[in-house]
Amino acid sequence: MNINIIAIGRMQRGPEQDLLDAYIKRLPWKTSVKEIEIKKQSANTSERKAREAESLLAAVPDGASLVVLDERGKGLTSRALAAKIDDWQMTGINTVAFIIGGADGLDQSVLNRADLKLAFGTLTWPHMMVRAMLGEQIYRSWSILAGHPYHRD
Repeated sequence: MNINIIAIGRMQRGPEQDLLDAYIKRLPWKTSVKEIEIKKQSANTSERKAREAESLLAAVPDGASLVVLDERGKGLTSRALAAKIDDWQMTGINTVAFIIGGADGLDQSVLNRADLKLAFGTLTWPHMMVRAMLGEQIYRSWSILAGHPYHRD
């Protein structure tokens, strides 16, 4: 399985980056993080989201299943997320791309392209913390599918 985390903004060195790196290092799945910075900010939110959407979608590998993190998305258990990844693998999909939008959320074009809209609860989380949390959940998904004792019910 190939995992792509595609996010708006650059993560600074610190505990969130260290945590994300630690989980990625543990994963036997090929995992990459692509950070997208939009240098020239648009005057209004809708233009900014549209520019971000164009860059985000361009970074999604061909044939990848697309998971977008969105507060209005579906709340899944860790086992359900692992099962979804397993279903994709069983149908021949070997790449999953996870998108984390900017501070203003995601443009509708990104949401429309998503195979899964995923919420990490109803709370709003800082984007950099979400990256670390996502890294942990991807590692947990692998551990569930591999029968590794990391995950306990």
